[in-house]
Amino acid sequence: MRDGLTPEKWRVLIADDEPTARRGVRQLLAAHPDYEVVGESRDGREVLAALDLLAPDVIFLDVQMPEGNAFDVIRRRTAERMPAMVFLTAFSQFALPAFDVAAIDYLVKPVSASRFATTIKRLTKRLEGGAAGTPEPRLMLTTSRGVQVIPLREIDWIEAADYYARVWVGARSYLLRDSLAQLESRVAGHGFVRVHRQALIRLECVRALRTTDDGDVVAVLTSGARVPVSRRRRAAFVAALKGRTQR
Repeated sequence: MRDGLTPEKWRVLIADDEPTARRGVRQLLAAHPDYEVVGESRDGREVLAALDLLAPDVIFLDVQMPEGNAFDVIRRRTAERMPAMVFLTAFSQFALPAFDVAAIDYLVKPVSASRFATTIKRLTKRLEGGAAGTPEPRLMLTTSRGVQVIPLREIDWIEAADYYARVWVGARSYLLRDSLAQLESRVAGHGFVRVHRQALIRLECVRALRTTDDGDVVAVLTSGARVPVSRRRRAAFVAALKGRTQR
């Protein structure tokens, strides 16, 4: 690790069983002179050996490799002893588990130069901030433009949509192939509260509570969205709001 004052480069290990994929990461890194590739690994066993031998600051880690996949490597070494991780794979379904083990980013092949540059910005910010920084909680969403990662602090509310969940970020929404109950367990502890059977709200987004002529309560969000609050959950929701304002 460097201290931010010396001209040393960040040391990179590329772990992928495909030579073309390793070469692709090298080519993309060529545009970022603060990063230097110090080694390549083709399987899980080689990765574990290279981590000890080379002490990289960053690892671009393919999910599916022989002799132990990415999660096997992390489990054997422990997440605390891993360098900054960027997952690189053709399989978007592994993105959420990747962030569960504190990956900084998740790149789905093929990777464009602009998308890679975004990853490098995130890496640089994390590395310059020190390894002790806590990863920002995020959700991975699949859109028509590919995989998109959204910080939880940008999400206003989440509603059930048949067998899916719809995630609202301002006026935009994204469908996620998870139930509301599954998402509730993921965002627990990050300011989200269930307001009725089909909706979660992030408390920071609540602008006001309104009572309708029928006596129902509606939460008005900063985005302008109006989300009903069920009678059964009303007291707990109001208490959560008061708790937030008293902090």
